Amino acid sequence: MNDDQSLRQDLDPQSDHSSDYLPHHPHHPSHPLQPQQQPQPQPRRPRGFAATAAGSVGPTSPSTPTTNKGKREREREKERTKLRERLRRSITSRMLAGLRQYGNFPLPARADMNDVLAALAREAGWVVEADGNTYRQSPPPSQIAMGMRSVESPVSSGVRATKSLECHPPHNPSSVVRIDESLSPASLDSVVIAERDTTKNEKFSSGGSPINSVEADQLMQELPIRPGNHGIGTTAFSTPDPYVPLYVTLATGFINNYCQLVDPEGLRQELTHMQSLSVDGVVVDCWWGIVEGWSPQKYVWSGYRGLFNILREFKFKLQVVMAFHEYGRSESGEALIPLPQWILEIGKENQDIFFTDREGRRNTECLSWGIDKERVLHGRTGVEVYFDFMRSFRTEFDDLFAEGLISAVEIGLGSSGELKYPSFSGRMGWRYPGVGEFQCYDRYLQQSLRRAAKLRGHSFWARGPDNAGEYNSRPHETGFFCERGDYDSYYGRFFLHWYAQSLIDHADNVLSLASLAFDETKIIVKVPAVYWWYKTSSHAAELTSGYYNPTNQNGYSPVFEVLKKHSVTVKFVCSGLHISSQDNDEALADPEGLSWQVLNLAWDQGLLVAGENALSCYDREGCMRIVEMVKPRNDPDHRHFSFFVYQQPAPLVQGAICFSELDFFIKCMHGEIAGDLVSC
Repeated sequence: MNDDQSLRQDLDPQSDHSSDYLPHHPHHPSHPLQPQQQPQPQPRRPRGFAATAAGSVGPTSPSTPTTNKGKREREREKERTKLRERLRRSITSRMLAGLRQYGNFPLPARADMNDVLAALAREAGWVVEADGNTYRQSPPPSQIAMGMRSVESPVSSGVRATKSLECHPPHNPSSVVRIDESLSPASLDSVVIAERDTTKNEKFSSGGSPINSVEADQLMQELPIRPGNHGIGTTAFSTPDPYVPLYVTLATGFINNYCQLVDPEGLRQELTHMQSLSVDGVVVDCWWGIVEGWSPQKYVWSGYRGLFNILREFKFKLQVVMAFHEYGRSESGEALIPLPQWILEIGKENQDIFFTDREGRRNTECLSWGIDKERVLHGRTGVEVYFDFMRSFRTEFDDLFAEGLISAVEIGLGSSGELKYPSFSGRMGWRYPGVGEFQCYDRYLQQSLRRAAKLRGHSFWARGPDNAGEYNSRPHETGFFCERGDYDSYYGRFFLHWYAQSLIDHADNVLSLASLAFDETKIIVKVPAVYWWYKTSSHAAELTSGYYNPTNQNGYSPVFEVLKKHSVTVKFVCSGLHISSQDNDEALADPEGLSWQVLNLAWDQGLLVAGENALSCYDREGCMRIVEMVKPRNDPDHRHFSFFVYQQPAPLVQGAICFSELDFFIKCMHGEIAGDLVSC
């Protein structure tokens, strides 16, 4: 056998051991049934890498250990090359992401090293032209004549570069690049090989780059150090603690039920105190029950006009909430800020405009989503009533939008202003950690359920579950929510999908009109934190609130797809952190697990995420838990909240607030105190 045939068999994987099985094939030339004089096919001429390898193969047989060892070595070298390239790309992508996120460098989507060097040079005050010429804006004439780039001290820079090379020889362990702990052992092997290969290319490092090592050293030392809290060793590439703007919710009592501004001096005192704490902005609830409280389409904004004029004096950023729900209840059971009186009058004649539980009890906290497209509100549908209110606000305060004073608008989409059913309402006797009840027994939602069941082909499914317990039931006490319960039956899956889809449709309908009313203004939607029974298979409390999120479903994904469609900011309620571990164990609660699912899914959908507390005050430990959620320490993508809202039931100057703790909390949000350096 000649050399070419030997090489061909070595490179062709199907040629190994051909003598063992090919003669038994009836069409093989050496088979007894075939004529032996049949001409042998000409060997294929090796090309490329095979042609290069042919010289080293020689007369060695393809089955010899030397050839197989060389083949395996070539394959291993290919894999190492792939791993080196993968590591290089991952490091580059992290560097570019850090420069964009923390350095505000305007790098293009597919940036290369030239873009990075140009951005660094411009940051240092140099001029970088399109053809790559880089120089200072005012270089000394002597250096221009010599054709040199401007450097302040080329001699000292050269000394620094020389000392750097002397102190860090190629094989000094201190010069090894830092390795990400998440990389595989194969990737670590590629790093070692990459470092070894750098010694071969040292002779090209001095003249192959437009900026040599001396100038690069000069450039790096002139870059400004970005603000961070990493102590000694902070460089231009250190990851600073991000600045998260903090807003404070203004107490409700400054506007009475007749839309009049009360206690303006107390308001100024409150705002002065906020200003002393370096608060970034204020959140103001605009209550539907106050503005359109007495007659349909008669909007009274006078009290809010006076309040906004005072806010303008303090130059606070302003977020307004379109609050379409009632607020609070007095000891007598009456709402402090109810729904509009004309709505309540309609409700006396047609109680089905309100959410209804299985026992037929009505919840007047907000309107049922069943009337979103039903003309039962003096000739208007539910979404038309919401749209008219939002459009009136936009027209009345057009000057504030033009000035940029109003930075965002939050749209109330359900109970407590959150995107949820009123399934666990205290006025109905609910107590934590009850599973709550489904709120779909008004006439209009029942009609929607019948249509969905008929379309599904099972008209007898047009009913709510009769074994879901009551407000304070536990999942294991019910036949619907228990392990392997009816929630996972064919009927259960149909009902829960319809129930959750009604919530999604309501959000889609209202946000479509909100985007029309508040064009080019940031829109916010509040998402609840229903964390109890999260460790059960059914996630019972989430199911009754409208989120079809059992262990085999992802109930937040379709919701966030709709929110992404309207480019809203998700404001997540940071709740459950005050519950003791014993209470969480009894309720199989998992606030951290729910937060992880919701926040990561929202970020993966490309949504902006904000937060709001569910408490009136923090201690130091609770403060740090919130900070850890707002700015996740171990997030590989360095994501964080876009802002945070501190919610208070009473004015700061009147409430029993620990000012030192609140000041500490604000400093953590602003990055003045790094969360990872504080011991809880």
